[in-house]
Amino acid sequence: MRNDNRNYDYSGIPANRRPEYSKIISLLETGSKVLDLGCGNGLLIEAMQQEKQCQCKGMELSGSGVEICRQKGLDVITGRIDETLPYGDNEFDVAVCNVTIQMVMYPEKLLAEMKRVSRYQIVSFPNFAYFMNRIDMLLHGRMPRRMLFGYRWYNTGHIHQLSVRDYHELLQAVGGLQMKRKLYVSAGFKPIDLLGGLFPGWFRKTVILETVKA
Repeated sequence: MRNDNRNYDYSGIPANRRPEYSKIISLLETGSKVLDLGCGNGLLIEAMQQEKQCQCKGMELSGSGVEICRQKGLDVITGRIDETLPYGDNEFDVAVCNVTIQMVMYPEKLLAEMKRVSRYQIVSFPNFAYFMNRIDMLLHGRMPRRMLFGYRWYNTGHIHQLSVRDYHELLQAVGGLQMKRKLYVSAGFKPIDLLGGLFPGWFRKTVILETVKA
């Protein structure tokens, strides 16, 4: 099946900067030690190094992603990010997981390991409770397609769709983390962004949440 993203192949993905990168980078202190979990083709690592002079390491499951990172000279290893990580306690200032938590088998293990290896944790994800998804489900009675990025429920790597409320429940389940800052990617339409300020669970499409170890 050609239209399938369960096993990411980064060799054919354009090297375009994603809109959440600037938001994530704005949360970092210059020179921070950062671990990027699910780092893909390394574009976010490159941006963090160039713009904030961060000392970055990365971990990625996709072989093509790791190969591209290594060709760039980035310090990236192959591995699953929802298992015990090969890093020491408090080894990093910040652990980042950008739009990947919904793609792992054990999100709770991922977040617990982020807490173990870093003081701050930055997690971003597509908010599955976005109002367009709700409308799609209501009108068509099917798994909403908008947040599946053109894929279908059975051939997407997004196996654990979540909302803002779901993530807060995950924080409580993992424990020992406090919410520090919340940022959002603009929907590109001012009325929607204004509504997002009042009702983020409905009108924020991509959220970036920073926590700190309690």
